[in-house]
Amino acid sequence: MDVPARLRYSANHEWVDDNVEQASVGITAFAASALGDVVYVELPDPGAHLVAGEVCGEVESTKSVAELYMPVTGRILATNEAVVADPSLIGSDPYGDGWLFRLRVTDPPALMTADEYRTYLTESH
Repeated sequence: MDVPARLRYSANHEWVDDNVEQASVGITAFAASALGDVVYVELPDPGAHLVAGEVCGEVESTKSVAELYMPVTGRILATNEAVVADPSLIGSDPYGDGWLFRLRVTDPPALMTADEYRTYLTESH
């Protein structure tokens, strides 16, 4: 399973990069694989200030609908309009073009490292 070392991970299978001023957020390859073919994505509005753990959107696939949770607290700066137009990017490139939104982190994240996330996947799934 692809788990880039440069990212941090939540128990809800979201990833965040280390750029506090403009962090990118997406869902992991594990989550994208579990969802299957993504057909719709709803993302938070730019300008919204959201708290870690809050529902911030949803991803709908041919298999199910999954809620997106904020992995960190922060203000939404931008959403990935390419993903809204073509949700399949989430599955084809979850750590690249499939990013979901960018935010300014206001509360530094307490997230898992890549090694911790791999262990989490092994122990919980």
